[in-house]
Amino acid sequence: MASLDTQKGVWKSGKGKGRTTPKGRQFTDDALSVVQGLLGTRPRRRDLLIEFLHLIQDRFGHLSVENLCALAHEMHLPQAEVYEVATFYAHFDVVKEDETPPPALSIRVCDSLSCEMAGAQALQAALEQGLDPAQVRVLRAPCMGCCDTAPVLELGHNHIDHADVEKVRAAIDAGATHPTIPDYQTYADYAASGGYEKLVALRDGATWTQVQDMIAASGLRGLGGAGFPSGRKWEFVRAHPGPRYLAVNGDEGEPGTFKDRYYLERTPHLMLEGMLIAAWAVGADKVFIYMRDEYPAVLHILASEIAALEAAGIVAPGYIDLRRGAGAYICGEESAMIESIEGKRGLPRHRPPYVAQVGIFGQPTLVHNVETLHWIARICREGPQVLNATEKNGRKGLRSYSVSGRVAAPGVYLLPAGSTIQDVIGAAGGMAAGHVFKAYQPGGPSSGVLPASIDDVALDFDTLQPLGTFIGSAAVVVLSDHDSVRDAALNMLRFFADESCGQCTPCRVGCEKAVGLMQADHWDQGLLEELCQVMTDASICGLGQAAPNPIRLVMQHFEDEI
Repeated sequence: MASLDTQKGVWKSGKGKGRTTPKGRQFTDDALSVVQGLLGTRPRRRDLLIEFLHLIQDRFGHLSVENLCALAHEMHLPQAEVYEVATFYAHFDVVKEDETPPPALSIRVCDSLSCEMAGAQALQAALEQGLDPAQVRVLRAPCMGCCDTAPVLELGHNHIDHADVEKVRAAIDAGATHPTIPDYQTYADYAASGGYEKLVALRDGATWTQVQDMIAASGLRGLGGAGFPSGRKWEFVRAHPGPRYLAVNGDEGEPGTFKDRYYLERTPHLMLEGMLIAAWAVGADKVFIYMRDEYPAVLHILASEIAALEAAGIVAPGYIDLRRGAGAYICGEESAMIESIEGKRGLPRHRPPYVAQVGIFGQPTLVHNVETLHWIARICREGPQVLNATEKNGRKGLRSYSVSGRVAAPGVYLLPAGSTIQDVIGAAGGMAAGHVFKAYQPGGPSSGVLPASIDDVALDFDTLQPLGTFIGSAAVVVLSDHDSVRDAALNMLRFFADESCGQCTPCRVGCEKAVGLMQADHWDQGLLEELCQVMTDASICGLGQAAPNPIRLVMQHFEDEI
């Protein structure tokens, strides 16, 4: 048999005998010129892939395969890798050669529980019927962190609160597609009130253990949902050689949660100073802020105030790297967030190793939630008593409750950690007129739904576990006698089915299967419980492990509805 190099074939060199281009799509000079112009002088680093995809999406309103091909060439990446990242995130619109690009204007109607209760489905239907689909695209979208002003939609990057068709038409006519920037405490305002004095003092002579002891004395626990003692993370990260990093988890995607947005739109520098204190404590070489794309006003504020910190000499240029998410709830899980920071799909990692050991770029990484850092700054400035001096129902500290649903005044309320659901409803002005308290979601859809009869339990860490639930991000949604609890649970499972990253079968298939079973007139409780058990036992991360909670609690407390 002749050797391969003597046979006829495309691998042979010579005029007319070899392949002149690689297999697959070829980039064009025009597309390459466009992509190079958008990227400018930015370094072509692999971890900036998502940032570059945003540049193209923002410029054209979609990602053509022609531009994706050129981007892959420019970054020396396989086209398949660029494509899989672009198609993973909801806010990127990939358009193939034979497809029509979406209209220049998109409306995303939030369909989370609070917005659904406020009429989001009817609003979306009215918009679809009343607007020209060739000019405006209407989409359903997950929670936008504006539950206190439901129903909410996003017109371009402009959130319209208490939305209706007339408001949308007026905004379209006015070209109001950009975010409204609220009044907030700027660097100059914060510095004038003593801001960053504590950071400078710590850098000049304190030890990180002194600050850790102060944080421990306050009782502060992680406020992203896990509730791990905040200061203890620092020693875990410091136990490993550098370089080390700090990542701020600003992907507040749990439906019903909007506390981080509330604080960042008012006092962003409390978070930023707390972040820099934590970075100093662990010796972080660089800080990454991962902020969800659904918060365009916050992204604008942070970009402006980071520039102010650099101008004031508080941080070196480039020390704080602001990263923009692209619409993926799973990136609220810390290892998935790190994958996204590295420019990849947001797939949760198997653990161990933990991110404190192997995080961003394989280095030890400290991850903190926005509100956690907010409190770190306050504790350092005011002392641990700012938290531990408050006690109620045997619990110490304060909690920021995001309250929405059937209450008179939805919003963020800072209350004692020992507060019950009745205390929370009372702080929100009581029940809305004409509504009788029926049930509540204590900590986002992952926590499920409890009946109104369980109204004497403190909504805090460790107090709700005996009831088969947890406080999570303290996203409280109140339901009334006007609402169906089984429909609320179905809304939660649809969210999980949409947002599952698809990496593990128990979550990917389990959520979809659960949605189908929950739509039956009568639930097959035995089959649903088997499904819940498999999802809880075998899912890789907290999404699949906690998704069964709404199902189980409805079967336990609201059997008359199923």
